[in-house]
Amino acid sequence: MSSEARKILTQYWGHTAFRPVQEEIIDAVLRKEDALALLPTGGGKSICFQVPALMQEGTCLVISPLIALMKDQVNNLKKLGIAAGAIHTGMHRDQMESVYSNCLTGKTKFLYISPERLENEAFLFVVARLKVNLITVDEAHCISQWGYDFRPPYLRIAKIRELLPGVPVLALTATATPEVATDIMDKLGFKKPNLFKSGFERKNLSYNVYKENDKAGRLLRLLQVERGPAIVYVRNRRKTRELAEILDKNQISAGFYHAGLDARTRDKRQKEWTIGTTRVIVATNAFGMGIDKADVRQVIHYDLPDCIESYFQEAGRAGRDGKPAAAGLLVNNTDIVNARKRLAESFPSPDTIRKVYNTLGNYLQIPEGTGKDTGYDFAIAHFAKQYGFNILETYNAIKFLEREGFLYYIESAGQFSKLFIPHKKETLYRYMVEHPGSDRLLKEILRSYGGVFTDYININETQLAKRAEMERDEVVKKLAYLSKTNMLKYVPIRTKPQLVYAVERLSVKNIQLSKENYQNLKKASERRLQNLLNFLSNSIQCRSQQLLKYFGQSKAKRCGICDVCLEKNKVELNELEFESIERAVQAQLKPGPKHLYDLVSGTRGFEEDKIIAVIRWLLDNNKLIRQQDESLKWYNQLDLTFE
Repeated sequence: MSSEARKILTQYWGHTAFRPVQEEIIDAVLRKEDALALLPTGGGKSICFQVPALMQEGTCLVISPLIALMKDQVNNLKKLGIAAGAIHTGMHRDQMESVYSNCLTGKTKFLYISPERLENEAFLFVVARLKVNLITVDEAHCISQWGYDFRPPYLRIAKIRELLPGVPVLALTATATPEVATDIMDKLGFKKPNLFKSGFERKNLSYNVYKENDKAGRLLRLLQVERGPAIVYVRNRRKTRELAEILDKNQISAGFYHAGLDARTRDKRQKEWTIGTTRVIVATNAFGMGIDKADVRQVIHYDLPDCIESYFQEAGRAGRDGKPAAAGLLVNNTDIVNARKRLAESFPSPDTIRKVYNTLGNYLQIPEGTGKDTGYDFAIAHFAKQYGFNILETYNAIKFLEREGFLYYIESAGQFSKLFIPHKKETLYRYMVEHPGSDRLLKEILRSYGGVFTDYININETQLAKRAEMERDEVVKKLAYLSKTNMLKYVPIRTKPQLVYAVERLSVKNIQLSKENYQNLKKASERRLQNLLNFLSNSIQCRSQQLLKYFGQSKAKRCGICDVCLEKNKVELNELEFESIERAVQAQLKPGPKHLYDLVSGTRGFEEDKIIAVIRWLLDNNKLIRQQDESLKWYNQLDLTFE
């Protein structure tokens, strides 16, 4: 590791040393090797590509599926004084042209794009003329059909490498099984496997599953016992508000967060929670990406996550400061039934998906062959009601069309209006002299916003109106007029969800959904759900061991602090004794049920009281079932029956 890399790390991020795996990854990138970095949430993935990119001439191309995360990273880099830009669906065409112009003139060090941009002609024209020093693929599990968030447009990344020969690829993900890791390297065209993996073990974090009918009561108890900052994850927007109100009524300060809130409200809620004004944030999984709060003491899943990967990532947001923290997962029988139902609904039939696509075009009045890169205000509830679609089925059909790269559904509105002056200062001053009616507003823009001549900047029309002693509506009208005359570029804030066509509207007969992809995705989703249910029902093996084994770490030690380990600790046996007796009991019951006396006498080599203690624990945790004739049998199936 060169002193230059450490100098950059200290200069921009204030750290004096890298984490061990970071050093290895950065060295590989500097040697022009393809690499896959498998690092847990909060493991410092960004450093792995930002440092080597800053050490070399040219632009780092970053491919990311999450618009919100792109915006966060670009803003963070700009705050550090590093030139960065993003191209994503929903941007105004003038904004895109400004970003491309800065790239071509060498002003941009990091260019963030969504994977769909890889087939856009304007982008391909630009990238072929750029000096790219590194291709970074964020959320790389999205390229694998076996990953939990497969997005077909990611498969185009290998193609872009033909335009950029010799440029290494760094793939990054926090959650990939060994099978998915191999698939990622294959799909990205690695010349040879090159996997860098940080340990996923979190010794300070206890994973706990609570089989509970009264979830609200359990949630209150958990938050009353541990009084630090917490995140509570739920599955729907309505429940975020309801639970936050329950917590507030019980003297636990709480805010709620979901993608349907306007961007300023979301930003306000996140900030209040980050600085500690509110202690608990109740949120959908829209919350979490890019948050930087190390002292979260609890992450509680009030509803079931979709899979182990998303659970592990979300739970991992607790205890990043290294102090004791807990991840709680509340589950009951209804959750299991709903999870299976949700899985079935998340795969509408191909005919239904095509029907929704065709009806969307009619609803938005888009002629075939048009609409590419255009955003349309879209109210999904109104659309579903007007055409008699089930809203959940409609949503999942749209998400499937999104995964296939036909369109995008942007559920959250923009956070700010944007402004850019594409002229020299002299030209603007001359205009102000010739048009005194606009002089006051333009002067206030120049006083209030730096950088308006070089890039699109965020503006607040209300603040601008106050400073210029004008009405907000008057400011908006003047900006719209000045934009029409090309004196400036004004992109007003969008307040409604958007549907954006990534390609022109196609005839419904051309909407081909790969049967193989569809079936593979469905099978992979079914397998992931079963793995999650197995995790919930396995109250014999340490929770941490189960999770680590899922991600390929099979030799992990028992954590000693999860719900399973705490119960085992009560038996007062060491781990080796407990597991040896457990295996012996299981082997005895393999041929069929036995009565307690026969089971104890047949388990040789151990003290009788220890054998009885283990059997009692296995009974208490539903691993042994007492039958009507009082014989005992081993229970292997999913058992989520509650008192």
